[in-house]
Amino acid sequence: MHRTKIDLADNVRAAIIGELGSALADSVDLSAQVKQAHWNVKGPSFIALHELFDQVAADVRNFTDEIAERIVILGGTAHGTVQEAAGKTRLAVYPSDISAGANHVEALSSVLAAYGKNIRASIDTTAELGDAITADILTGVGRSTDKWLWMVEAHRQSDS
Repeated sequence: MHRTKIDLADNVRAAIIGELGSALADSVDLSAQVKQAHWNVKGPSFIALHELFDQVAADVRNFTDEIAERIVILGGTAHGTVQEAAGKTRLAVYPSDISAGANHVEALSSVLAAYGKNIRASIDTTAELGDAITADILTGVGRSTDKWLWMVEAHRQSDS
């Protein structure tokens, strides 16, 4: 860890950096999974889903950057390469053999839900460690994730 004058003990910073490292790996993976859906979706809802998935991907890239920067702010090193993320992600593998919009909606909503669950756990952990700032950053990530999950899930919900 790099030295910093942030008023968190080294062991606390190390624990927070570890928690953020897991969130970063998940975020890099989520970004790639959303783009997989964006590139490969087909069917009657193509344009709506293609554009929605691209908006989700842009937002995921933004909060991936926030997580990585918080790691560095706390004195850590952000390990955000695809190779590093692949070895650390907690998300399930995205199916590469699907193309129908409904299948991508199902797969993407599942991964967004899993990601959101992991983020909520990280919010709790960082709050318990006494870092309200990191918990706040992660709360923003969670809020955004829940919003995108709602928008993706709306494509498979109906009044009946």
